[in-house]
Amino acid sequence: MRERLFSLISKYNLKANSDLGQNFLVVQDIIERNVERAELDEKDRVLEIGPGLGVLTDALSRHAGKVSAIEKDHRLVEILRKEYDWPNVEIIEGDALRVEFPEFNKIVSNLPYQISSPITFRFLRYEFERAVLIYQLEFAQRMVAKPGDRNYSRLSLMIRAKAHAELVEKIGRGAFWPRPKVDSAVVILEPKPPDERIELNENLVRALFQHRRSTVLAALKKSHHMLGLSREEFKKVKGAFSGMPHAEKRVFQLSPEEVRDIEEFLRAEGFLK
Repeated sequence: MRERLFSLISKYNLKANSDLGQNFLVVQDIIERNVERAELDEKDRVLEIGPGLGVLTDALSRHAGKVSAIEKDHRLVEILRKEYDWPNVEIIEGDALRVEFPEFNKIVSNLPYQISSPITFRFLRYEFERAVLIYQLEFAQRMVAKPGDRNYSRLSLMIRAKAHAELVEKIGRGAFWPRPKVDSAVVILEPKPPDERIELNENLVRALFQHRRSTVLAALKKSHHMLGLSREEFKKVKGAFSGMPHAEKRVFQLSPEEVRDIEEFLRAEGFLK
């Protein structure tokens, strides 16, 4: 596999496009473990974002019924279509943040790091069974952080509200070509059952986590404009906030359920539409 990748790089005189976050995974063992983690069979339709030179795609094609690989780089699209003859792989040229997703029930990808956040939240708007995804290590640690953890953030909260996330393997930077500046990690992401998912007002979450070390009351005071209140308006109504649940709790300690409590209070008081 490694030889195949570097043969293609040499054949087409390829240079990785840093603007597209291209770092190709070159360690076969990691690829095989991720395919195993996806628990694939012939009934599965797999979505892959950023197939690069096809090494993961090739492994997926041998285990899944269908693979749909979305690639933005036209050069790589042409190489994939020319060099491989996969009967069950569809190569889709386009931006994964904009292109219409095909039908899928699982996701396996070495993601372009600069789209980690928006593509993950796009995934969570779809119904799927399991995703096995490679992220920058720091991003992965924030994804799986628990309330009160040092890495707990807006990302942690929003992921926790809708899915189960588990960091299952750290990957050194030497596993990629070209070598990135940071280590990576594999995260397994599984959506919660629909009746367990919590939909949260994103403006409220942003307002709170802009001041994650502050108390809830102090954070909202500092971010009152994000609730549509001027400083003067906030002064007039701040007394009503005294009855808000979890008002004295630090923002980074909040669970999704507690943020929902705060949101319901603010809606009842007319501070959120």
